[in-house]
Amino acid sequence: MSMSLHITAIAILSLHLLLLLANVNSSSSMDPYKVLNLIHNPNGTITRLDKYPQSPPSQDPNLPTPSLSKDLTLNPSKHTWARIYLPHKPTSKKLPLIVFYHGGGFIFYSAASTYFHNFCSNLANQTHSVVVSLEYRLAPEHRLPAAYEDSVEILHWIKTSKDPWLTHHADYSRVYLMGESAGGNIAYTAGLRAAAIVDEIKPVNIKGLILIQPFFGGNKRTASEIRLEKDLNLPLIVTDSMWNLSLPLGVDRDYEYCNPTVNGGDKVLEKIRLFGWRVAVFGCDGDQLVDRQRELVKLLEGKSVNVVGQFYSGGRHGIFVGDASMSQKVFDLVNGLH
Repeated sequence: MSMSLHITAIAILSLHLLLLLANVNSSSSMDPYKVLNLIHNPNGTITRLDKYPQSPPSQDPNLPTPSLSKDLTLNPSKHTWARIYLPHKPTSKKLPLIVFYHGGGFIFYSAASTYFHNFCSNLANQTHSVVVSLEYRLAPEHRLPAAYEDSVEILHWIKTSKDPWLTHHADYSRVYLMGESAGGNIAYTAGLRAAAIVDEIKPVNIKGLILIQPFFGGNKRTASEIRLEKDLNLPLIVTDSMWNLSLPLGVDRDYEYCNPTVNGGDKVLEKIRLFGWRVAVFGCDGDQLVDRQRELVKLLEGKSVNVVGQFYSGGRHGIFVGDASMSQKVFDLVNGLH
């Protein structure tokens, strides 16, 4: 039932976009806030009119959930927290640890959103891993780098946590950072920041990054952005507006938070190469962001980072979380890393 609720929300959003895009020659003539169905308040905050379904955690082993789950406070002053997932029957052997960052253009969704809760619950079950999903601060109330700061803070939190699901079951020597869409951007940036402080987060030892349709951009339009400018699933006006609401004030789209290829890429990529981290980037041709994702793979290849690009024909943005058969491709890759 929860998945059907999400599909209904997507169908409503698609219909909303269809009505707005009809009879419009250029996306620039549309009100971006109407497209996003939000109100931009005078104080810089936004009122989010869409209420996406959320799911509570459950530690009841008798319920037919893929995994057990519970919520723990990360930083009460920032109202950040984490949802932890544990397979129903964890073995005595410690399990890989996946830190997950949800998507939503930096401005929408939550670790409790049914869409991401279901994915993380299945991820823990299918890959037999402990999954920690972060509830980070959203823009524009907290513009970047707030989410990046939270993404690294949770690594320090894991290091010192006394929670038995982590201390008894998680193998801190096998940690992977994973994110979808904006969460993929966050996972990448968290990886860069973590690579610069590896001694500070020990015994947390990152082995790789799994970036699912990561959200990147730039000043110059790519061919896929132009081709899919009015795609109902993710029109260009939506991504433009998300960047305008999330980037620091006064910077353009070629700022490093948005465009990872600027100035030839971050210098810390050399450390990622030396550490031998494995990086996987998922994408598909039906996503306007696909050219950005291919550019990232090309950048990493040029730095001799151990990277693989898994690109598929057709599809859409969000398909690797929203479609079970495509989610399985992510799970299969994770299982291959163990």
